[in-house]
Amino acid sequence: ATASCLPSFAQEEWDLRKCIDYAIEHNLSIKQQEATRDQNAVELNTARWSRLPNLNGNVGQSFNFGRALQADNTYGNRNTQNTNFSLGTNVPLFTGLQIPNNIALCKLNLKAAIEDLNKAKEDISIQVTSSYLQVLFDEELAKIAHSQVELSREQLKLKTAFFENGKASEAEVYDARSRVAQDEMNVVQTNNNYKLALLDLSQLIELETPEGFLLENPAATIELIPLASPDEIYQLALGCKASIQAAQYRLEGSKHSIRIAQSGYYPQLTLSGSLGTNYYSTINRTFSQQMSDNFNKYIGFNLSVPIFNRLATRNRVRTARLQRENYSLQLDNAKKDLYKEIQQAWYNAAASESKYTSSSAAASASEASFKLMSEKYENGKANAVEYNEAKQNLMKAQSDELQAKYEYLFRTKILDFYKGEPIE
Repeated sequence: ATASCLPSFAQEEWDLRKCIDYAIEHNLSIKQQEATRDQNAVELNTARWSRLPNLNGNVGQSFNFGRALQADNTYGNRNTQNTNFSLGTNVPLFTGLQIPNNIALCKLNLKAAIEDLNKAKEDISIQVTSSYLQVLFDEELAKIAHSQVELSREQLKLKTAFFENGKASEAEVYDARSRVAQDEMNVVQTNNNYKLALLDLSQLIELETPEGFLLENPAATIELIPLASPDEIYQLALGCKASIQAAQYRLEGSKHSIRIAQSGYYPQLTLSGSLGTNYYSTINRTFSQQMSDNFNKYIGFNLSVPIFNRLATRNRVRTARLQRENYSLQLDNAKKDLYKEIQQAWYNAAASESKYTSSSAAASASEASFKLMSEKYENGKANAVEYNEAKQNLMKAQSDELQAKYEYLFRTKILDFYKGEPIE
């Protein structure tokens, strides 16, 4: 027998928000962006600690054979051993403001990485929303196809009864059976489309299997809300869209990149100090005595003044300034792309609103027309061709209405997304 009902899944229902949250939690691209964000956080931590002094311990052991300088500052031909210990530190006092600018740059890079992560979450949210509504659309089409089968079966029963009472010909019965078979084949196709759409959504959100995966249907009625103007939406989007924020942070960070490059023009001042001691095998004193007697301390300042470095600093500054111009162009381009996207989204939403209104009116008219045609067909005042045509018109009108409904839902959610509202 031909399948004529929707596939059954477990009764766990997923709404759109749950699908989006699950996708964000398990999507591999988002995990990669999270790793990039964490890497930038580590780089910021490293930059902050660069202000502190370092501390290094050293231990050395040497063996000399033959003529060599000895502990009493004379040369002798004998085998000696030398053991030394030291502890040294180095403190950057002035680095041409490189350290504070590097810290500021790392902060902005971290903020940009966070916005890149938010952009990845926004992208997956849009993809899930589109796939989610496609599943609902295919599910509704499968339900319509199923109702058409039930209707055809009722008509087959009616024609069979008329034939047995001599009120219908055998050809009319065979025609009714043919319509049942065609509608059952349509059910199989719509069920397959529904299963494939459900599989696509489950794979998109990284669900292991679509089994037990059932979506929650939105409200049956849609309230048509006046659309905000593209310029109004654009102004809201400028303050909240992740792509714009990331571009702004990178442009701001380029100022600090220039100052980091310019730090090469300035002198570098460092403070260094060390503690050390050593042991010579040729001195007639114990190890502990030598450790105490040879103990030394050192502290000093080092000033390095750049005079000529083959124009490397100048070229680094030029490169940083060119990078700043590039980031400025990227920000302008991102704003232009955003405005174009909002304009397209607004016109698509307005068109889908008109399409939904007209398709709803057409579906209501087709339903009334089919009801009258059914009454005529049952009373023998209309033939099978007229009835079948009215039935096909009804199904097409209902399909168009469903398509317009879910397109309107998707387009308005896109506008809400640009306004900074979470997709629900």
